Amino acid sequence: MSELGQFLRSRRGRVAPGDVGLPAGNGRRQTPGLRREELAAVAGVSVDYYIRLEQGRDGNPSAAVLDALAGALRLDDDERDHLRRLAEPRRGPNRRGPGRPAPVVARPGLRQLLETVRPAPAFVLTPGSDILAENPEGLALLDGLAEWPRGRRNIVRYIFRHPAARTVVSPWRRMAEDCVAHLRTAPPEQTAAIVEELVAVSGEFADLWAHYDVRVKSGTQRSFQHPAVGRLDLNSEVLTVADGQRLVVFQAVPGSPSADALALLSLAVRS
Repeated sequence: MSELGQFLRSRRGRVAPGDVGLPAGNGRRQTPGLRREELAAVAGVSVDYYIRLEQGRDGNPSAAVLDALAGALRLDDDERDHLRRLAEPRRGPNRRGPGRPAPVVARPGLRQLLETVRPAPAFVLTPGSDILAENPEGLALLDGLAEWPRGRRNIVRYIFRHPAARTVVSPWRRMAEDCVAHLRTAPPEQTAAIVEELVAVSGEFADLWAHYDVRVKSGTQRSFQHPAVGRLDLNSEVLTVADGQRLVVFQAVPGSPSADALALLSLAVRS
């Protein structure tokens, strides 16, 4: 089944007949959510066409069909954007092989911003959450990240594989869910390797990946428990540029205990 088909099937399973004005019926359903023929009827497409689409035998749906399916499936804005991306015609094969995208480096302007925003911890990330660069406070915020070589540093890998992550990030589960949901928005060729790795070693990641939540990361509050400076309640802001690189900055409310803790963290990395 194609990525598009997997996504459609996962969303179909979350919509009850009553959600779209259909009778629930008297018999017990073998699977939750809408049947294919019910979704096709609500979206105004033929059952045969929808089945081909979900099975990956028709990969070029029109914008009108995508909008109709998005409405019938009650998709939010992030999910609608994801549906459109999945339906885009694929480019030719990657000559470097599956799961091995061309190496990238942080944009010079984003590297400069890493210094400008200090003492706020900040990272430059790829769409697949590889850490291309960070400032010293960012490296210190995620305790133990500095132990990993540059090529291993990935936010999602840190959350699921580093032994310190469950202590550092609070609540861990929320961060884990957000990371996986955002990873779903990245081009598959940029996430194939990390997904294959984490599915093999983490049942929690595998379960979240199979759930197929899609969510673009935006500004939110994150809490960290640092072994040296204690609790930090920080507000994250995300700047995404044209090539998909992201600058993620964590800021404390001025005058707060977290601002004091962040100042101590910055002092420690400067000494």
